[in-house]
Amino acid sequence: MHKKMTFKEVLRNDAKTVFLNPLEFGGEHTVNGKKMVVIIDGNELTGREKRIKSHMDGIYKKQTLIYVNAIDFGPLPGIGKPVVIDGSTFIVTDSINEGGIYSLHLEANKN
Repeated sequence: MHKKMTFKEVLRNDAKTVFLNPLEFGGEHTVNGKKMVVIIDGNELTGREKRIKSHMDGIYKKQTLIYVNAIDFGPLPGIGKPVVIDGSTFIVTDSINEGGIYSLHLEANKN
């Protein structure tokens, strides 16, 4: 007889096999020096309330939202911590653990 999985076990399994599956939604990226599957979501960011950023001297804030498996990423990064994605450095402006998947709102200065 097989032991039934708990709801939390089902969520952890679904995070990798469904939501963060590169054949479905995610894509492989290098994050903080480690290869992992990430979802980069520009549509969700557009729908979220955004703060107005000032444009000074041709510099603007590039914002992005990513989803990554907590087990792959490691400890949830705090606000103000750097995250390097494919060689580009971003700063965490919001981080949430959504049932084993991290939602990270990131920002970078661009010119």
